[in-house]
Amino acid sequence: MFGVVPRPLWSRDHPADEENRIDMTMRALLLRGEVEGTERIVLVDTGAGDKLTPKMRSIYRIDYSQHDLLGSLAAAGVTPAQVTDVILTHLHFDHCGGGTVLQEETEHREEVSGEEKGPDAVPTFPNATYHVQRRQWEWALEPSERDRASFFDENYRPLEEHGQLHLVEGETELLPDMHLVVVDGHTPGQQLPLIHTMRRCFFFCGDLFPTASHIPLPWIMGYDLQPLKTLEEKKRLLPQAVEEEWVLFFEHDAYRECARAVRTEKGYGAGEVFELVDCV
Repeated sequence: MFGVVPRPLWSRDHPADEENRIDMTMRALLLRGEVEGTERIVLVDTGAGDKLTPKMRSIYRIDYSQHDLLGSLAAAGVTPAQVTDVILTHLHFDHCGGGTVLQEETEHREEVSGEEKGPDAVPTFPNATYHVQRRQWEWALEPSERDRASFFDENYRPLEEHGQLHLVEGETELLPDMHLVVVDGHTPGQQLPLIHTMRRCFFFCGDLFPTASHIPLPWIMGYDLQPLKTLEEKKRLLPQAVEEEWVLFFEHDAYRECARAVRTEKGYGAGEVFELVDCV
């Protein structure tokens, strides 16, 4: 998670278990508003979902005992059918897996090549448009050997098959007061919503700043395909984030939900830390 940064530095804020794993979240963002008199309920990212094999769940120690996507939406008074838009930052399984679910088991399964065929995956949100950058979509269909293990077809091909996929071309104003910032260091065509309100700007950090610890320039994940590109992107966005006092919303930080970036004589870092509910 921290690339070339030595463990004695990152373990201060992110203690590891006996298998060298740290606590992380898959934190989604729910937005509500009106566009031309029509209510829009927008979900940004969907976590890993529940389609992973027991082996994968064990490897990543995925724990749904406290939170899961549909339960969290229900707690907010939202049903899957009410979601109008799903913005997927990118198509790694821990960001888009909850966007599809397996159909209920049928009494008689099809047989393909002599083997039983399991239930198909279908979009979790039947009335939603799923927004993905075209370059990310094309990459996910033919990923490299280096990152192939992060892409699973069942997480995103059903979106196209069911006519719910919208491919976005570069940076754009997807919805009023929502600009999609596109970065490529982690994976081609990662899109990060920058949301403007009357009071402040909110930036969904995705895997550009997966945790508050990743605000300093050298703190770049080993997962990033182009770490020097990530460095350029951080240098481009952090001055604006500091000047405009963006609220940075962290998808993977288990201990810090939001923070503002600050610049000191030592460089960029996290300033005030708080929860989203305290500033909306």
